[in-house]
Amino acid sequence: MADFCMITLIASGLQSIHLSYLACIEGCRKETVGSGRSFANTCGGVDRMSSYWLLKSEPSVFSIDDLAHSPGQTTCWEGVRNYQARNFLRAMAVGDLAFFYHSNADPPSIVGIVNIVKAAYPDRFAWDSRSKYFDQKSSRDNPAWFMVDVQFAKKFTLPLPLDTLRVVKGLENMELLRKGSRLSVQPVREPEWNVILTLA
Repeated sequence: MADFCMITLIASGLQSIHLSYLACIEGCRKETVGSGRSFANTCGGVDRMSSYWLLKSEPSVFSIDDLAHSPGQTTCWEGVRNYQARNFLRAMAVGDLAFFYHSNADPPSIVGIVNIVKAAYPDRFAWDSRSKYFDQKSSRDNPAWFMVDVQFAKKFTLPLPLDTLRVVKGLENMELLRKGSRLSVQPVREPEWNVILTLA
């Protein structure tokens, strides 16, 4: 199971990453239910390798500095209301890493790194009628939306602007740079992650 997942992640495009990776995670869930093991950290009886992601936030709403000054430098990543982005949240595991991306900024940029410190759980804001993220179709008994907890790991000395990333070799197929890409939660391939780290 684990080998199949990694081969698919490396060899396939975004759609295959999405479908096959989620299938792997679901398989791990089924394997570990009732076993006392955490499917987030174990797959097919072996340790699950960390995955990489990108999370978007408008700095006027919640910036990487806001995260750095949060209690424990940790917060829940609530309010995702796109099904594909939600599915990516559900695929995350404790120990995964994500780039923090300032969207609707001048310029939009990758500004740092966060750790995933709590795997996906129901987004309680969806059933709070006072919240801007309220969704009457979601309930405690049948939650439609999920969130993860993230913790500040690093702020880059200089932001990495979107226009700069567009001309970097090795990032040609990155989801962030795909024309029409608007997902607020995105997978990042390991080679792309490594290329970006060399720029930070």
